[in-house]
Amino acid sequence: MLKVGEKIVKYRVPVFILSLLLLIPSVIGYINTRINYDILYYLPDSIETMQGQDILAEQFGTGAYSMFLCEGMENKDVAALKEKLEQVEHVEKVVWYDSILDLSVPMEMLPDKVLEFFNKDDTTMMFLIFDTTTSADETMDAIKEIRSIAGAQCFLSGMSAIVTDTKELADSEIAIYVLIAVVLSAIVLAVTMESFFVPVVFLLGIGMAIVYNLGSNVFMGEISYITKALTAVLQLGVTMDYSIFLWHSYQEQLGVFADRKEAMAHAIEKTFKSVAGSSLTTVAGFAALCFMSFTLGLDLGIVMAKGVVIGVICCVTVLPSMIMIFDGVLEKTKHRALLPELPRLSDFIIRHYRIFAVLLAVLILPAAYCQNHAPVYYNLDASLPEELPSIQANNKLQEKFNMGALHMLLIDSSLPSKQVHEMIDEMEQVDGVKDVLGLETLLGSRIPEDMIPDSIKEILENENYELMLVNNEYQVATDEVNNQIAELNTILKKYDPDGMLVGEAPCTKDLITITDKDFRVVSAVSILAVFVIICFVFRSLFLPVLLVAVIEFAIFINLGIPYLTGTQLPFIASIVIGTIQLGATVDYAILMTSRYEKERSGGRSKHEAVRIAHRSSMKSIIVSAVSFFAATFGVGMYSNIDMISSLCTLMARGALISMVVVLCMLPAMYMIFDKVICKTSKGFKGAK
Repeated sequence: MLKVGEKIVKYRVPVFILSLLLLIPSVIGYINTRINYDILYYLPDSIETMQGQDILAEQFGTGAYSMFLCEGMENKDVAALKEKLEQVEHVEKVVWYDSILDLSVPMEMLPDKVLEFFNKDDTTMMFLIFDTTTSADETMDAIKEIRSIAGAQCFLSGMSAIVTDTKELADSEIAIYVLIAVVLSAIVLAVTMESFFVPVVFLLGIGMAIVYNLGSNVFMGEISYITKALTAVLQLGVTMDYSIFLWHSYQEQLGVFADRKEAMAHAIEKTFKSVAGSSLTTVAGFAALCFMSFTLGLDLGIVMAKGVVIGVICCVTVLPSMIMIFDGVLEKTKHRALLPELPRLSDFIIRHYRIFAVLLAVLILPAAYCQNHAPVYYNLDASLPEELPSIQANNKLQEKFNMGALHMLLIDSSLPSKQVHEMIDEMEQVDGVKDVLGLETLLGSRIPEDMIPDSIKEILENENYELMLVNNEYQVATDEVNNQIAELNTILKKYDPDGMLVGEAPCTKDLITITDKDFRVVSAVSILAVFVIICFVFRSLFLPVLLVAVIEFAIFINLGIPYLTGTQLPFIASIVIGTIQLGATVDYAILMTSRYEKERSGGRSKHEAVRIAHRSSMKSIIVSAVSFFAATFGVGMYSNIDMISSLCTLMARGALISMVVVLCMLPAMYMIFDKVICKTSKGFKGAK
């Protein structure tokens, strides 16, 4: 690696120019990477609810659907508006009561349940069906056009409207996320580093790595909006250490080599060895997300693991060339580091190690309990601000029609009418079900079959399936609606074993089941991967147990705090934060352990080795943790999307908690288990 370092130093200007040129295809790739704003899209294709949605799209031409409310409008005005909506591209059908009967026919001719479905007091509702999927670009464009046609007294609800609002909100905030992270990181670097120009060089180098990573996502076709929003902030936070390592190594080598080029070549060699090893745990943490059945984890895992690798490469290529090019400016802007050494604090921690060991033993089980019982929500609406049009529309739908989640039933079209009626009667007895609407319901006793328009029959029946709507008063992701779905499925399977119950609420119920399993899988995979890496790094069987246990304790505290404060977390946070915090902050423990190993194998006593390891690594750990905190905290405070805000807040808090736990608890573990460590590890037994 030394020869590679020498080449990088020699060709520093061409390397820097090449790095700038690579930004061009990266920006093009970034622009051409589609962003997916539909979280439910990442459910496995194999589950019944997703298969049912495919059937709706393929056989009924039914993709997304929305409920459109009109307040205080005359029927003739509603009919005129309906005609305009039908002209919107990708709106397949607009179903209102005039779709069944002519406006000249009194509404009272409709069956009561159908009449109540479309009308309530001064509000009437239309059912919009799109020929494209929930999160398709065409559907979102149609939503925007519908809103431009509709007046202030009209409200458009449904998942597609939520996805459209999420897109607009996320797109308006992402640039500000990056700006906040950059400004706060620059402040931290200016305080902790020895030059005021260092933050500029570091952030330019990391910024290039982020752009390369985002641009390379074009080969994935699309990424989720959560991945897009978090990539820059998270990559900045977890890869900042590598730049700091290179800078400190370079400063150290300047004391050995008079020639700056030679010093940088050796700094590149030493940094690569150090960073390549420490980055493995971070990559392993993100790679563990790829084992989720809910493939949002795969999406985030691939992008961030790739980002860490790109960050390492840029750290030993682009950053050294920039430091050498701007070496004069860096020297002129040097200042005394404002972060002092903390020998007294270090001595206090080592002297009272027994107290910290007792605290760890006493608190680990309560912390684990709190983490396991932290409240989690799955309703995607809950992560968005109340003032968004889609959220207001959903609230209006609940207020006026007492309508919660709308389910859809797919049953065999050859099922005898008598059995269909019996099934409907049973389903309408289930708690929360207001009514079940289908061809049989529309016909009732007042309307002969030949009065039903063919356009309505095409919506509700084909040669294979009959489509029915289950109108209910329970909201998505509640225990009540999940119990209701279980009962409805039991009734459905009794009459039609191949029948399917689909919609947002059934999909969300599957999401709850799948992600609960994913949490256990991801936790196990990340712990095992990090355990194995530490085992090989230190050639030890017991050290991985200590290091992982200490970081897991920090994770328990971080995820247990919401239980104590009564704060609900978005479901994705409870899954990914543990593995991100483990992979990103176990480096703090590895850094201190490396020095402890060096001093112990050099013949130092247990107490002396721990004291030196703690003092020498304390400042680096604080700088690393505070940098990670700075990159994520501001975004957590600013974001109006709770899914992103919660993730960033947890990451910021997790960095500080891991820092405190490693600095206070890990030395106690060395002191107590020193004999076990020496007996189960190679390299810890030195001359006395």
